[in-house]
Amino acid sequence: QGVTEGYNGTIFAYGQTGSGNSFTTQGVVDPSSQKGIIPRAFEHIFESVQCAENAKFLLRASYLEIYNEDIRDLLGADTKQKLE
Repeated sequence: QGVTEGYNGTIFAYGQTGSGNSFTTQGVVDPSSQKGIIPRAFEHIFESVQCAENAKFLLRASYLEIYNEDIRDLLGADTKQKLE
């Protein structure tokens, strides 16, 4: 809720490979009861923005993966490219 009030928000998933991070954050589309944290958070944010009156919003999102000390932008044009 704080995101719609102007605070930055972060969803941070941490765990060993194969422990279910991807499923927890992304989930699956069908059935909708198995949607992950990210789609649920986006739905909530966009519903709040649509209902807000007399307010303007700028939404920015990044989706990063840190694996073996390499950082990759999963929303970038080249998801294989490592960031510095």
